[in-house]
Amino acid sequence: MVIRFAKALLGQRGRDEAAVRYRVLMVCLGNICRSPTAEGVLRAKLAAAGLGDVVQVDSAGTSGYHAGQKPDARAVKHAQQRGYSLSALRARQVTVEDFHRFDLILAMDDENLRDLRRLRPQDATAELVLLLEHATDPQRPRGDGRVPDPYYGPAGGFEHVLDLIEHGCDGVVAHIRQRLEAAPVSN
Repeated sequence: MVIRFAKALLGQRGRDEAAVRYRVLMVCLGNICRSPTAEGVLRAKLAAAGLGDVVQVDSAGTSGYHAGQKPDARAVKHAQQRGYSLSALRARQVTVEDFHRFDLILAMDDENLRDLRRLRPQDATAELVLLLEHATDPQRPRGDGRVPDPYYGPAGGFEHVLDLIEHGCDGVVAHIRQRLEAAPVSN
């Protein structure tokens, strides 16, 4: 009984859910390359910024092709080389409830964004944009505003994806900090 209560209080990943003030969902097609990479990168950047305890990050795919699977081994390897851990993540598909549960849903490309807009209920509360709309440093890579799918390409594609995601996530951290500073803490 005590263990069940503790899990309910702390949530699935050991976090005090009452402390969470902002929720972000990263989305790509299958949730095995780009979005889990973005989840891992954003978690690390939020922790480094002192926001890891108040921001929840998750990822999902617009399709359910890979539900329950680990991230692609190449994504895990390249992320690990930069100090990001993806090993505990498992793929899942976006649900209608996600549009109410999350404050910010970040799509990796235009196709994902289009699919999310079709799924989004009219009364959705989540802000829905491309990840790289938050990439604001003109000295860093931004590509064409989309994070390309590296799945069928060479290993270098995963490095390029990481460069783009890191840039976008830096902007997301700044965006979240601004939102949290503007919103009073409720007791």
